[in-house]
Amino acid sequence: MKVEIDSFSGYRIYPSKGKLFVRGDSKIFRFSTSKTASLFHQRKNPRKIAWTQVYRRMHKKGITEEVAKKRSRRTVKHQRGIVGADLTAIAAKRNQTAAARLQQRQAAITKAKSEKKAKEAKKEKTSKPAGRSSAPAPKVSKQQMKGGKGGR
Repeated sequence: MKVEIDSFSGYRIYPSKGKLFVRGDSKIFRFSTSKTASLFHQRKNPRKIAWTQVYRRMHKKGITEEVAKKRSRRTVKHQRGIVGADLTAIAAKRNQTAAARLQQRQAAITKAKSEKKAKEAKKEKTSKPAGRSSAPAPKVSKQQMKGGKGGR
């Protein structure tokens, strides 16, 4: 017994059942019911119609053999030091209390301020007295700077 396959739905067509359609380019299409023939002639896409075999194959419906899902690998987390701080220093900072961290920050700020004051004081000692040493230069126009004539 020769069983044909429906060109649209993918269902089986038993002998003496269904319709045969031959297109102008001599391609043969077999349909089990008028419903599948109608949908084919309306140029419907069998991949988008839920009850067709093509749709079921595309959307992995009714496959019972492959029940076991793929096992995904768990990512392994590693802790490494960064440039300028090794792992022990990072762990020590993480385990610090908020109060200790605040105290350390305040100490760093006061140290930076004192260094800045010392730098300013040193700068004042080395700089020249407040009086002007040279007279301001005479005003020169852009044209004169370029080497052209000073005016008309």
